[in-house]
Amino acid sequence: MATAQMASMLDELMGRNRNVAPNEKVRELRWTDPDVCRYYLVTFCPHDLFTNTKMDLGACPKVHDEEMKKKYQEEPEDSYKKRQAVDDFLRFSQRMLTELQARVKKAKERLHLTQEREGALPAAASGQHKDTEEKMQLLSQRIASLVEDAEAAGTNGDVDKAQGLMKLSDQLREEREMLRRTIMPYLKEEYSMAQQKAMEVCETCGAFLIVGDAQQRIDDHLGGKLHIGYARLRDAVDLIEGERRQARENRDREAEERRRRREEEREEMKSARKEHGERSRERDRERRRSRSRDRERRRSRSRDKKSRRRSRSREKSSRNRSRSPHHRSKRSRSRERRRSRERSRERRERERGSKRSRSRDRRKESEDQD
Repeated sequence: MATAQMASMLDELMGRNRNVAPNEKVRELRWTDPDVCRYYLVTFCPHDLFTNTKMDLGACPKVHDEEMKKKYQEEPEDSYKKRQAVDDFLRFSQRMLTELQARVKKAKERLHLTQEREGALPAAASGQHKDTEEKMQLLSQRIASLVEDAEAAGTNGDVDKAQGLMKLSDQLREEREMLRRTIMPYLKEEYSMAQQKAMEVCETCGAFLIVGDAQQRIDDHLGGKLHIGYARLRDAVDLIEGERRQARENRDREAEERRRRREEEREEMKSARKEHGERSRERDRERRRSRSRDRERRRSRSRDKKSRRRSRSREKSSRNRSRSPHHRSKRSRSRERRRSRERSRERRERERGSKRSRSRDRRKESEDQD
């Protein structure tokens, strides 16, 4: 480790190519080379966070160069090599944070077990202390009564009885002292436990802290390398994941916008096709109507020509017949017949016209339904 640190210091002072001969060709280093530290290119190298701490990772064996970092930052964001470097940094950092969470959980469990054991010992010993104290109180009362009896016997002149009572009280005092000596260690332990301060585990670095400790000690802990290093590591991971989440949301939003535009274009094309189809059907209907009107006009012209031709022929024949005497009597009858024929022909033409108009209306309704 010391050799690697000295080598890195020499590299900073003299450059990476300090051992290259003057006539030896130096290979140009690129940021994609495996000798370049990818963690340093992305944000920072985790090996530099925990130097001279219990989580020291040692010196980084790869190259840390600001020029390589600038070239890396100039690369486009969608570069595959750049995404791969970010993925490597995230995997390494997340592995360290996962190990930290496991240590924090283990420390909390150990602290919880310690607190439970410390709470259970006084509870178990308190029952024994209570019995012993009750015995000591009984002995004290017995001793006091014996002393009073001995004093009364001595006052009455019964020396032997007074000496016997005093000897018995001395025995009871020794027994009481033995009981006091048995509970004294437990009393000292209870006193020391009462003097102990409550502990907690730091969520950032996993260190044990004293609850309600002095502000100077808390500031020293918050400014320590271990706490700052894990805080920087977690902030970097959260920043990268937040940027990726934002980029993913932007891509999803753009994809949704493109899909919506495609749907709108599809709807517009569908409506345009529908409108074009309606216009073409309308043109076809108009064309059919114009053709039918032309046919009607031609038919009406032909009928008019025929009627005029017949009328001229009838007039001519009538003039010829009028000149002959035997046809004059029949003129009125022929005129009546002609008039009746014309009336019947006009009636038939009106019926045909009404039939044609009804057929045109039915055809128009069927076309509109199509």
